[in-house]
Amino acid sequence: MELRIPYSFPSCLATLNHQRNATALTRKHTKRGKQCLSVLPSFVIVSAKFDETQVNQRRSANYHPSIWDQKLIESFTTPYSYEIHATRLEGLKQDVKTLLTSTKDKSVLLRLIDSMQRLGVSYHFEQEIEEVLKFQRPDVTSDLYTAALHFRILRERGFPVSSDVFDRFRSRDGRFIDSLSRDVEGLLSLYEASHLRMHGENILEEARDFSIKNLNLLMEKLDSNSAKKVKQSLEIPLFWRMPRVEARNFIDVYQKDNTKNLTLLELAKLDYNLVQSVYQQELKELERWWRDLGFKDKLTFSRDRLMENYMWAVGIIFEPQFSKCRIGLTKFVCILTAIDDMYDVYGLLDELECFTDAVKRWEMKAMEDLPIYMKICYVAILNFANEMAGDVIKDHGLNILTYLIEEESCYVEMSLSSGNFSGSCGHMCNEQTCVLRTSLSLHNFGRRFLGCSRYKVGPKCPFFIWIDNPTWPHGNEAAPLALEKMSRLQTALQLANERERTALEMAEEARQMAEKALEEEAKAKERERKARAVCAKVKEKAILAEEKQRMWKSTCILSWIFFVIVMLLCFGSIEFSGVKRPRLLPLK
Repeated sequence: MELRIPYSFPSCLATLNHQRNATALTRKHTKRGKQCLSVLPSFVIVSAKFDETQVNQRRSANYHPSIWDQKLIESFTTPYSYEIHATRLEGLKQDVKTLLTSTKDKSVLLRLIDSMQRLGVSYHFEQEIEEVLKFQRPDVTSDLYTAALHFRILRERGFPVSSDVFDRFRSRDGRFIDSLSRDVEGLLSLYEASHLRMHGENILEEARDFSIKNLNLLMEKLDSNSAKKVKQSLEIPLFWRMPRVEARNFIDVYQKDNTKNLTLLELAKLDYNLVQSVYQQELKELERWWRDLGFKDKLTFSRDRLMENYMWAVGIIFEPQFSKCRIGLTKFVCILTAIDDMYDVYGLLDELECFTDAVKRWEMKAMEDLPIYMKICYVAILNFANEMAGDVIKDHGLNILTYLIEEESCYVEMSLSSGNFSGSCGHMCNEQTCVLRTSLSLHNFGRRFLGCSRYKVGPKCPFFIWIDNPTWPHGNEAAPLALEKMSRLQTALQLANERERTALEMAEEARQMAEKALEEEAKAKERERKARAVCAKVKEKAILAEEKQRMWKSTCILSWIFFVIVMLLCFGSIEFSGVKRPRLLPLK
């Protein structure tokens, strides 16, 4: 099968699972002169064309033009389409589904799921993969590659799995076993798994350092293909890569794998080309929208980054069924980029204040006083927000227009308060950025002015322009009072800070004293414990001595009794009260 894939994608973007409906919304158009209104229930879509040109000399960031012109985008073609290849696609999906459900060996099954994810076809089998992974445990294997691969797949799919599964690969001192340093596949799998760590998982940080160290040491001993694979992973881990770029790269890698499944490989090629055909149609639609919007011709100060913004959206959500989400996200970022350049580069302060007020009012009358380039941008904002709100209320029955207006208002207010505006005359320091400041002097208290942003860097630049009118009549009287009150407040704040600092010092001293008291108490208890131990030993010795003395007395008494008895037996007679008893003669 032919694989038609241009190499024009950025290297890495994260994935995020969103779901959006892809139904279209019909609109009725009524023309009023140069303006065209699109009628929707509760929402108004407006568009406008203007021929005026802006003559003011403004700053320019000199952004380079886009290389993706209309002819190049319109030239994208492919022979693949879902209408033609739907039957073959369904047949391959059924074969791969059978392969997935019939595989029983855990290691083989995990390799298959990993290959499906990296080839970009796992979104066809989400339910089957979830069912298979429910009954698999990552802590029942002694193979580092399988354990790390299982851990990574479970973490990527949101299953609760603890990093303790790697404890079996560590020695008693908490370090990874040295014998693992020669297992290239295991180290690479451990390295990829370590990038799905959460805060506080020190074991995965140690796993990352251990795998990086040993993979770098083994790099020179590997063959060219393995070394290239390891080098690519060390530069950009799998978790950081954009799914469609990884699918394109892994198709070439998988083709050279001796254990490849030809059915899965054919499905990956066909699916990639079909999804790419969807991307091409979306790009053509967005290019036409971008051209009709007029930003490229009328807002020449802003960045023309349609393709880059679209690829950013593809990096976030690549599945073909979410076409509407990608298109909406690309439109949003393109308009937001123009607004950002308008506030940061091109707009003057009075114009930006009017634009901010118009966005907060959210009505067509609000743009009457805006310059031409702001009218184009204002119309685009209203059109996009009202279109999105109309789609949501039709598909889901929810009115989100209020929230969109609120968020747009917050964004332009924050952009206005960022403080970088274009000056209308030269600076002595050749700096092109002004900062909005407020005067605190007695004669111009509270009056705003634009001053050079380098007033604190090197020699002070005296350039400034007043923004507000001179102080109101009673301002000179109110300023001293306000300054005096501000001085009192600053003094009170200093006193409060000093008191707080004193209280903290006292609390620290009290804490130290309490710690010393606790230490002394602990020492006293230790001394008491030792004294009691000594007393117990002395008492024990006294009891032993008393027992020995008693035993000695008993021994002496028994010895005397024994001595008397022996004497009686030996001499045969005893004189008692002066009477001599006859001695018994032995019988013959």
